[in-house]
Order: sequence, then structure tokens, then C-alpha cells
Amino acid sequence: MAAEIVNPRSDNGAGAEQGAGAEPLDSFDPAFALHRGGKMAVQATVPVRDKEDLSLAYTPGVAKVCSAIAEQPDLVHDYTWKSSVVAVVTDGTAVLGLGDIGPEASLPVMEGKAILFKQFGGVDAVPIALNCTDADDIVETVVRLAPSFGGVNLEDISAPRCFEIERRLQERLDIPVFHDDQHGTAVVTLAALRNAARLSGRTLGELRAVISGAGAAGVAIAKMLVEAGIGDVALADRKGIISAGRADLTPVKQEVASFTNKAGLSGSLEDALAGADVFIGVSGGTVAEEAVASMAKGAFVFAMANPNPEVHPEVAHKYAAVVATGRSDFPNQINNVLAFPGIFAGALQVRASRITEGMKLAAAEALASVVGEDLAADYVIPSPFDERVAPAVTAAVAAAARAEGVARR
Repeated sequence: MAAEIVNPRSDNGAGAEQGAGAEPLDSFDPAFALHRGGKMAVQATVPVRDKEDLSLAYTPGVAKVCSAIAEQPDLVHDYTWKSSVVAVVTDGTAVLGLGDIGPEASLPVMEGKAILFKQFGGVDAVPIALNCTDADDIVETVVRLAPSFGGVNLEDISAPRCFEIERRLQERLDIPVFHDDQHGTAVVTLAALRNAARLSGRTLGELRAVISGAGAAGVAIAKMLVEAGIGDVALADRKGIISAGRADLTPVKQEVASFTNKAGLSGSLEDALAGADVFIGVSGGTVAEEAVASMAKGAFVFAMANPNPEVHPEVAHKYAAVVATGRSDFPNQINNVLAFPGIFAGALQVRASRITEGMKLAAAEALASVVGEDLAADYVIPSPFDERVAPAVTAAVAAAARAEGVARR
């Protein structure tokens, strides 16, 4: 079976009531028109044209395959879709910039994620929106669903629960578990930063970065930058810079304080930006122009909040050598779709038991390398539509999985 990219759109009951006498929503909004009937469908990969086909695809032929798998469980990877399909799991508590909108309202996003898996990585994916938010319930539910899947992509689950849920699932499952809001964002950010540094003739070790936002993305970016050798990085939440001296830190932020902010900064985000080489925004809000102006000469501004970047590109370009956002209508879009399809494709290709830090770093390096000699201030990260991206990331992740001993084929 496969998740189709096109929508077959049947009108059977599709004109859901908008209210007595009301026009359908899609009569005036193309977004509703595109989503009518959903964005994906199930498609068979084998024919069922006659009784012979039926007897092979279903009973009695299927019983032979079932019995073989019962005797040798690993055969499930060869004779079902398990090793090529990912569960896209959410509880609807942190959907895009919309927040806690619930499982049903999250489904258009999860469908979108599934078709991006297929379009950009050739990976089948199934949206699963859970009607529960308790960490124990989510973990137990996903563990029970896991026999059907080769990997789990956690999506739009609010912090700090997302950290615990990912950790506990990976401990209990022998398939990759990946929270894309954390790691996908971190991989693409690191790739863009590597190229920005290369463009300026510097190394990561020479840079001091400041991250606005200490949620899922901010924490993961900080961890990956430290792993990659950044000179220093500090995170700021609503109360200011995270430092070991603060008494109000959650366990996650206490951990962050233990490996960031070597300079011992305190105070506000704006205070930390004075002389900083890199600003990374994953929180929303607005950073004052004066604070951007106080950054080091040749600074990089990655303002990734959507739809409104923390620093508008027009302002950022006054002071920064490289500017990136999360939007597709500006150059240098930091888009998770550059990472997660290839990461899962590589992990599934070698039947990896998990996605390691080494695999994520390899993905970032491969993604950065796609830019090659075309590197420029407005091109530090490739387009999601660059056909070289997914194969490069897939190959790098598969090789890293083998090198780290988590590949099983």
C-alpha cells in the first residue's frame, strides 16, 4: 500500500453542511478546495484482477505468509510494508503556530506531513491523531501500535512532555522514534549555519549563538550545535537567559544550563545578543532592531517563527551577512522537509533500531554539502524541491547507522 500524493476527491457526501443556505468554504478559498476529501488515499501495490490474484493476495495464499512470519518474526520486514512505513503521531497540542487545537483539527497537518514523506523521501506514512494528552497514555498507545510500523515520527506534541515521550518510546521500541519538531529543525539549522560559517571563512567553533525559545526546537538546536562544536550558545526563554544560577528552571532547562552559556550570561535576550555572531529564533515575538544592530559584524540572523519572523528580513539585512527564515517567500528557508524524509528513508533502508546523534549530524553535513560551490548569502540551504537533497541525506544517514552499529541490514 502507498500514500498517494494526489487526492481522488469524491463528491460522495463531500459537500458537508456549512449551515443552511451557506456557500461551501471552498467556493472562495483555494486552501479549502485543495483539502476537500483529504489529501491522501490508500493504493494497492499488487493487482487483484481475478480469483487467482485474490487467492494469493488474501486467503488462502496469505495464510502461508502469516505462518512463516509466526515462525520467523523477522520475515515481517520482507513480506509486509512494515519496513517502509512510518506512523506520524500527534496529540494535537502544539500544531504549527495554532497551539492546542486537538486531534481532529491536527489531521490536515498530519496528512500534509505524510504526503511530504512520500513526495520527498519515497516513504509511506500514516497520520495517527490520538485523543489523549497524558504522557503515559501516549506512550502505551504508540507501543501497542508499533508492530505495524518501521518508525515513529512524533509531531506537534507540546514541550516538555515531548522530551519524555520520545525518550520513553525509544527505550521501549526497537524502531526509530524521531520528534521532528526537535530534531528536524535542528538538523536543517545546523546545515544552514555550517554553510553560513563557510561563506564567512569561519568555523562553528568561532561562533557564539543566541537562541530565542527553549521549547522543543530550541533545546534540540542547542544540543546539536554543541555536539557539532559551536563556540558557545545561550538559550533565552520568557524570563531571560537560561543559566545555572536561575532557581526557576524545569528539569529540561536545568540540563540545558549544564552544557550551554559557557560565557555565564544573564539578563534578557537582548542583553545576550550584544556582540553575538548568530541569532536563532524559534519562539515567535519580536526582537528590537536595536538588539540586532548590537550583534557582531557579519552576524547571521535565522528568524524562523511563522508566519511572522522574530526579525523581519528587511531589518535583518541591514546588519546581518546571512538571513534565513521559516518562510518559503524569502531566501534560505529553514524547512524540516529538507531533513525528515531522507533521515527516515536512510534509517528504514538499513532497518536501524534508532536514530542516533551521529546519524543526525551526518544528515546535516549531507544537506549542507548539496549547496556546494553555489554557496552565497541568499543560498546557504538548498530548496526542498532540489532532487539531490533526499538521496544525499538518505545515503549519509544509512552510512552513519552502519558505522554506529544500529543498522540491522
